Amino acid sequence: MGNLLYIIAVILIVLWAIGFIGYSAGGIIHVLLAIALIAIVLRLIQGKKI
Repeated sequence: MGNLLYIIAVILIVLWAIGFIGYSAGGIIHVLLAIALIAIVLRLIQGKKI
């Protein structure tokens, strides 16, 4: 489950970066970024190594 969260977080960050550069998706990209950051923080709190 931890690896899945990490993969989802990376994918969301990449999508956010693409959307930020393209500036076509509006606010949904920032929601994706927030979800990715939450996933990373949860992973760090759990203390498992990547």
